[in-house]
Amino acid sequence: MNGPENERPLLVIIDDDESVRESLPDLLREFGYAVRAFASAEEFLASQHVDEAKCLILDIAMPGMSGPDLQLELRRRETELPIIYITAQTDETIRPRLLAGGAVECLFKPFSDTALLEAINAARRPN
Repeated sequence: MNGPENERPLLVIIDDDESVRESLPDLLREFGYAVRAFASAEEFLASQHVDEAKCLILDIAMPGMSGPDLQLELRRRETELPIIYITAQTDETIRPRLLAGGAVECLFKPFSDTALLEAINAARRPN
């Protein structure tokens, strides 16, 4: 399959909240990205998109494998992907821990379109 969708960087959203999986892809496509959304970390790991993804937008707390658990699994597989965490948790102490663990950003829901775009731009910058 060729076309504009394949030429755009693939962002992957992993969130058990259906409203997030429905609303974020439209916004990210407006920003010029290809997008795939998954309801769970396990669903993402079973997909063919693991090697294609350029950035993960990842919920922290999900049934089954959590966001940080997925990050550890990707490291175990030697798959380095920039991760932007999104969370409805209000525990401010979690953000510094996630950033220290290698996340690009941790955004607390609800976050602005601008904050998300800034985090994606930071994640996409070469090191």
